[in-house]
Amino acid sequence: MRDAHDGLTHFNEQGRAVMVDVSDKPVSARTAKAEGKVVMAPDTLRRIREGAVAKGDVLAVAQVAGIQAAKKTSDWIPMCHPLPLTGVNITFGDNGKDTLFITAEVKTTGKTGVEMEALTAVSAAALTVYDMCKALQKDMVIGPVQLLLKTGGKNGDYEAASEAGPA
Repeated sequence: MRDAHDGLTHFNEQGRAVMVDVSDKPVSARTAKAEGKVVMAPDTLRRIREGAVAKGDVLAVAQVAGIQAAKKTSDWIPMCHPLPLTGVNITFGDNGKDTLFITAEVKTTGKTGVEMEALTAVSAAALTVYDMCKALQKDMVIGPVQLLLKTGGKNGDYEAASEAGPA
């Protein structure tokens, strides 16, 4: 039955989902960088930048949420391995108009990559921005969220053709 899945490794011989066995993979330094955006009204972005949102410092809370989410990715995504992360950095930028950019860089030294941790960090940070600003604006748009780069591991490095916004 495995042949029916074109070599995908997340299925067992019965065609059921499994967490991949990475026991025999070598340990290596691994990094991933992901980015997402939240599009909003210019006034909402201005208020975030000025710290004038009633719920508090939106970017500080979103930063902590992103770090927490990276650390808990295996609790959110069923087939992800729990990883000892060695670094998580969440940064923010904007286009000066209506778009907040969120970037997450995640590092580990391990047997599997941290792409999902970076993507999860960005997603949680974006959701936190929405949560803290929804009283101001309910029609904010989150996304796209994308992997910008990853290094390390058997499959080598990856870099997206172009980044979604300022790094």
